[in-house]
Amino acid sequence: MRASTPGLPVVRPRESAGYFESLRSRLPKGVLSALGVGASLALFALAAYILGKTLSNLSYADLLNAFRATSATQILAALALSALSYLFLTGYDVVALRHMRAHAPYRVAALASFASYAISFNLGFPVITSAAVRYWIYSRVALSALQVANITVFAGVTFWLGMTLMMGVGFVYGASALAALDGAPAILHVIPGVLILGGVLFYFGWVTVERRRISLRGHALELPGFVPTVAQFALGVADLCCASGALYMLLPAGVPLDFVPFVAVYIVACILGVISHAPGGIGVFEATMLNAIPGSSQESVLASLLLFRMIYYFIPFVVALALLGADEGARRWTTLRETIARILEERSN
Repeated sequence: MRASTPGLPVVRPRESAGYFESLRSRLPKGVLSALGVGASLALFALAAYILGKTLSNLSYADLLNAFRATSATQILAALALSALSYLFLTGYDVVALRHMRAHAPYRVAALASFASYAISFNLGFPVITSAAVRYWIYSRVALSALQVANITVFAGVTFWLGMTLMMGVGFVYGASALAALDGAPAILHVIPGVLILGGVLFYFGWVTVERRRISLRGHALELPGFVPTVAQFALGVADLCCASGALYMLLPAGVPLDFVPFVAVYIVACILGVISHAPGGIGVFEATMLNAIPGSSQESVLASLLLFRMIYYFIPFVVALALLGADEGARRWTTLRETIARILEERSN
């Protein structure tokens, strides 16, 4: 019998699988994985082709001038918004711990969250990298592998709730601006936006009315109720607005795109990057944004994207590695001191 995790009652899987599970069982083994890998590679190859074609037409002198034209105020604003984004990301783990009725000091939760995201954003495969970093840190406060897995899932849900809500708002509120970008009628942006917002409202009501539990590969996860779900939406939206705002602040002057429709474009680029499985969505994210942002030279937009990747991805990655190294060094030093003190005490006796 499996040991139950505090706050996560064990739920037996239903005896009768759903339609999709039945269909999946009929397919040859590995077909869905192969299709997923193929789609990711195709998307990455398409993005690489578009990005390569774009870069071949760039003027590198203009690109350098675009870097020089970026003001210190823009860079400082992007740094501040990036820091706020990672601060809100630490709230993902705090809310997850409280929901699970597990205990860990904020400094531990903050380090686990910041390091896991800073590393997974750059290396890719967030389910694996985030869980590995979190387990390395949370195991010191006696959290089990199952609890760490549930924290990772909970944080992932929080991230996608914020993305989904802001995408719906962006499609509806910025329908006219998005229509001007892609030439499609505004109603073709409003309809999916309304459907997305309807799905968000349905989920919110579904988890609020009564306790909901789902079974993931043999272990149960209790979905949050009203208050934790509100916290998830608030943190997800705040994190996303700060992250996209960091890039928005770096854009050249005169870009004819308001912030809300820009967030919708940013989310689409992020989703395509996630689907491609490229580390940090590199290449796919840039190709999407270069072809979506209107009214400015591609050199100036590319300069903004490169600065954003440096500020939001690379700098936190270096800081996370430094913090993990310092934390591990301090932990080993403490262990060494305790060992020496114990040896000296035994000899004195």
